[in-house]
Amino acid sequence: MTRKIELLAPAKNTGCGIAAINHGADAVYTGGPLFSARGAASNSLADIEKLVTYAHRFRVKVYIALNTLIHDHELDQAITLCHQLYGLGADALILQDVGLLESDLPPIPLHSSTQMNNRTVEKVKFLENVGFAQVVLARELSLAQIKEIRSATSVPLEFFVHGALCVSYSGQCYISEVVAGRSANRGQCAQFCRHKFNLQDKNGLILVKDRFLLSLKDLDLSSHLGALIDAGICSFKIEGRLKDANYVKNVTATYRVALDAIIDSKDNLARASSGRCQFGFTPDPSRSFSRGKTDYFLNTRRNVVGELRSPKSIGKELGHVAAVDARCFTIEGGETVHNGDGLCFFNQKSELVGMKVNRVEGRKIYPKDGAAQLHLFVGAVVFRNSDTHFDKILGQSELCRKIVVHMTLVEIAEGLQLNIIDEDGLVSKTTIIVAKEKAKKNVTIEPVALKQLKKSGGTVFSVGDVSIKISPELFFPSAVFNDLRRRAFLGHLEMRLKSYTVETKRRIANDCQWPTAEVDFSDNILNKRAVDFYRHHGVKQINSLRAGDVKDCTLMTTKYCIKAQLGMCPKKKMKSDPPAEPLAIVDNTGNYTLGFDCEKCEMTVTKKESSTETP
Repeated sequence: MTRKIELLAPAKNTGCGIAAINHGADAVYTGGPLFSARGAASNSLADIEKLVTYAHRFRVKVYIALNTLIHDHELDQAITLCHQLYGLGADALILQDVGLLESDLPPIPLHSSTQMNNRTVEKVKFLENVGFAQVVLARELSLAQIKEIRSATSVPLEFFVHGALCVSYSGQCYISEVVAGRSANRGQCAQFCRHKFNLQDKNGLILVKDRFLLSLKDLDLSSHLGALIDAGICSFKIEGRLKDANYVKNVTATYRVALDAIIDSKDNLARASSGRCQFGFTPDPSRSFSRGKTDYFLNTRRNVVGELRSPKSIGKELGHVAAVDARCFTIEGGETVHNGDGLCFFNQKSELVGMKVNRVEGRKIYPKDGAAQLHLFVGAVVFRNSDTHFDKILGQSELCRKIVVHMTLVEIAEGLQLNIIDEDGLVSKTTIIVAKEKAKKNVTIEPVALKQLKKSGGTVFSVGDVSIKISPELFFPSAVFNDLRRRAFLGHLEMRLKSYTVETKRRIANDCQWPTAEVDFSDNILNKRAVDFYRHHGVKQINSLRAGDVKDCTLMTTKYCIKAQLGMCPKKKMKSDPPAEPLAIVDNTGNYTLGFDCEKCEMTVTKKESSTETP
């Protein structure tokens, strides 16, 4: 049986969505006007309709993220929005709030957001049984855990393969809500994980000072795609609904090239949409926004995944500083640097220092404000986090994707007919009424027809074979073939759109059992219908308090461990004597106690309430 492999790209807006499609996405996900977990990346219904129309010509799907929790007074508005999106031809809705499952939704496929905390066999089984058409797995899963879930379920599995990482299990972070009144589960994350903290022991001794202790590198699983396919993943998701079009082009192209190489080498795999891409640039994610890369916990249970020096983009390593003087410095090795590039390095205090290139002379680089005041030193590693030359190339990259068509030109009584069959087997016929004349010179019409019919610039089509079946002695002006070709392409594109069928899936209510007998604040209950949902599925004890109402609630639960990051893991050889616990991280918002479950390899963050709390 052939498995379709889906590359799923982010779309902050219509422009980003079209860029993703043009550069190889099989599906895009974007936010609607409301209820999106990226509140800063909302889109109007008119914009979504435009994106849907563009996507469907390539058989690309459009998924709409309605993945926030919803208040009781908002439910009717959310349900109306679901019906509107279904009416526009959206292919699926990505949901977090189970209260919507107790509502009158249209028969549109539903995807379970990663914010539903999908990291166990039992949970994914339940989601499949309750009617979800696709499940977005937790980023923290290993290959072994994915295989275990796949072997016990049949629902399509989606997995993040690239982009920023939330330090907490998705949907299980409450620090922004409790401390700043901005709920991440309502699309308003304040990004506390990118704050600078001190780490201190139970006696108040500072162990690490002014470091970004919860800030992670960016995920990059581009070298593990084959293993993920073997483990059972069918949808490969790129994070980045706040990223610009150039980022989307570059990263989407990276994964398109990598997935195509795997798909083309296996008979049982196929692309999930139409068209092939040819890029006028070499994709390289390190040239776009990058905090460094990690494969997270895909292969290693205890892993060093943090970038504690800076939460900003570091970019691509260029080389080492070989010499420094007052105005310039020299890099040893690396790529060519251009005027206007943004470079950076970590100084001897491990602080990220940025600079803009004013001019370049060979290997000598002249920063805008001179080199001396930057405190550059010989041996410093220099990175490029703004690549003007590459960004210009990306900005000019537009329609890299083409649908292959084969043409047959035939003679009919009234004139000419052009038959088109595309790579999906769709057929269209276009006729043109034109007078037939015999050629005055001893020339055949075939070369003229071939030259004009093979032109496809500016369209989504690439012409493969052209068969000419007309009398060789006839003559037609080139303009006739051009007009026929243009009409045929427009007609075929319209036919492709009309023939696209949006999948429907109507949920049938059932009483399959929720994996646990009780639920609490971490199950994210914000409305009465969510309570009804849990009752209908066998939950006996429902605590519907929110995180801010629960004393000493866990603000974060994370697979990331500060002790493992700093070489303090008791299951590994430690760099020094173990610190006096409990440990705490402290910033200007408060004092947060760290808890460690070494058996589960998890860390928790809890707000410490005391009169001695650091202001």
